[in-house]
Amino acid sequence: MSYSLDQIANDAGRFAILAMDQRGTLKSMLDKAGMPSDEDAMRQFKVDVIQALSPLASGVLTDVEFGVGPVRAAGALAPHAGLLIASELSPQPTWNGEQRTEFSPERGPQFVRANGGVALKFLVRWRPDRPAADGEPDLAQEAIDAVGQAIAACRAAGMPSVIEPLVTKLPGEKWTDEQRAHMVIRSAELLARLGPDLLKLEWPGGADGCRKVSQVCGNVPWALLSAGVKAEEFTERVLTAMDAGASGYIAGRAFWGEAAGLTGEARREFLATTAVERMVALNKAIEGRGRDWREVVQ
Repeated sequence: MSYSLDQIANDAGRFAILAMDQRGTLKSMLDKAGMPSDEDAMRQFKVDVIQALSPLASGVLTDVEFGVGPVRAAGALAPHAGLLIASELSPQPTWNGEQRTEFSPERGPQFVRANGGVALKFLVRWRPDRPAADGEPDLAQEAIDAVGQAIAACRAAGMPSVIEPLVTKLPGEKWTDEQRAHMVIRSAELLARLGPDLLKLEWPGGADGCRKVSQVCGNVPWALLSAGVKAEEFTERVLTAMDAGASGYIAGRAFWGEAAGLTGEARREFLATTAVERMVALNKAIEGRGRDWREVVQ
């Protein structure tokens, strides 16, 4: 069952969600650009982005560490935009250099609701079907268990769960583009079985991969993430995904990525012009495309 996804969808039942929950990634972007990356700088960046782009979004995804408080204090969140809050800790734990997934109940739906959120987002970095040798943890099963715990907690609290899987390689493993696309599809298949309300997914390689994702997801709607690709490429990907059954997008860097190299008025000007134009254009392009999430879950 899907809970209140209308709070993060537009009137047509599609998702046009702004992602501004980056923490470690945002710090790395600011550092690489030679910009201030202390906590105050991170907070101000999130306020600037959300102030400029949330009026165009059906929902906004951000974090409690640097986003929620400053954004609320600045009145930066558009009133109509539903707030999704990242539940996972950043950075996440590792084992011998591999990602490990843990769900913290204290950062569950009650935590999200107490911070003004209407949906919980949980990130899982994992290698689907990872074999576990004797004496080592079963990291793939840990990931499935953690995601299941997040979904169950949300279901018990009457809050939608948004699951974001990012597939990772085993140490020394190499993938072709086709193998990577297979892993994205396999990840979606395994996690859709757990019954999340929405999956936020990586690009599965092309139109055929998108159709396969829609098939394996069944009655679980999915939205495409941008993963930092350029705006033009992301637009093409979103349209391809929606024509193949996706219900929208959850994206950030494709809109605001270059703002990491700007500060102050120059950054706000970029966001108010270029970033806004990108999001307006994508929202216009997706009109009449994709599947209404309410039809997917029936």
